Amino acid sequence: MTVPFAPSPRSSVGIEWELMLADPETGDLVPRAPEILSALEESTALERYTVTSELLTNTVEVTSGIGDTVAAAVDDIADAIGAVRTQTDPRRVELLSAGSHPFAQWYDQEVTEKTRYEALIERTQWWGRNMMIWGIHVHVGVEDVNKVFPIIGALTGYLPHLQALAASSPFWAGDRTGYASNRALVFQQLPTAGLPWPLDDWAQYESYLDDMTRTGVMADATEVRWDIRPAPRWGTIEVRACDGMSTLPELAAVAALVQALVEQFSRDLDEGRELPRIQPWYARENKWRAARYGLDAEVIVDQAGRQVPVVEHLRETMDRLADVAVELKCAREFAGLETILATGGSSARQLAVADGADGDLREVVRHLIREFRGGPTLREHLATLG
Repeated sequence: MTVPFAPSPRSSVGIEWELMLADPETGDLVPRAPEILSALEESTALERYTVTSELLTNTVEVTSGIGDTVAAAVDDIADAIGAVRTQTDPRRVELLSAGSHPFAQWYDQEVTEKTRYEALIERTQWWGRNMMIWGIHVHVGVEDVNKVFPIIGALTGYLPHLQALAASSPFWAGDRTGYASNRALVFQQLPTAGLPWPLDDWAQYESYLDDMTRTGVMADATEVRWDIRPAPRWGTIEVRACDGMSTLPELAAVAALVQALVEQFSRDLDEGRELPRIQPWYARENKWRAARYGLDAEVIVDQAGRQVPVVEHLRETMDRLADVAVELKCAREFAGLETILATGGSSARQLAVADGADGDLREVVRHLIREFRGGPTLREHLATLG
């Protein structure tokens, strides 16, 4: 099977953000996406951003255009959210984002009427119906198809760092799970989801797709649901490992880290350096540790098995990439990573709210709604950084 990799500007950025729709009084999810999307269809048809459906009718997804910078992509996202609010506010529907909803139950949710979603549920049954998960996807352009799998291999070593920064699903269906990112472990139950296979080049990827389509495992490359995957149609590497970020500045910070990592790895390849890759069994252990402990995790960072607290290794990485972030014009967004490290991220904030409310998870939802609506816009956040 031949799969073309589209031309793409190097280190360009695209962002997708899945948002929950909730009742402002009860905090529960509401199946209002079809009417909201229908009302927005005409007014958003010519915009750079898109607003689309997802697996469940309690969700809308906002997607940026192709940005030269993280700020440009995030501006698109902010514009998309503004458009969504023109329809949700009059309907008294609130928006929020996290990797999971603190107390919603799968059996109360409705599946979007799309053939591919219905086929997914039919095949996956209980696990598919339990996919009450929300995430972000960050695309970064790669100008040479021969770079794609070396970069994916190197990025896999940083998946626990990205998971830990974004961890925001400590509750599931009313239970305190003990995991910072329960979503990470739920999502990998889907066929073709989870860690990417350690492929060396594009030819191996085409062979993989040929095997999977020939045996009926999937229809095409869009059904590859790896935590990091190629997006051949767009000419990008797509990082899909992160929980839904709870605020726009946090989203921008993680997108900046992904962009800077991809650009640095691309430069290393240009200079003839072999990119680092850890053993698959280390990558699997790292994913579990980041899901369980979030920013308190200790991760394996090289083939020798050296173990370092993820926060410490993140700061080392941030120091190493600081100049790259400046050159990519995302230094201020990149600086937002330190804010996440200082606050412990969304998972820690949710747990603190629950503890302060004697375990009332409705208060956690209200907290997430307030963060999403009342937290600083990206421009306001950046202004505080000088």
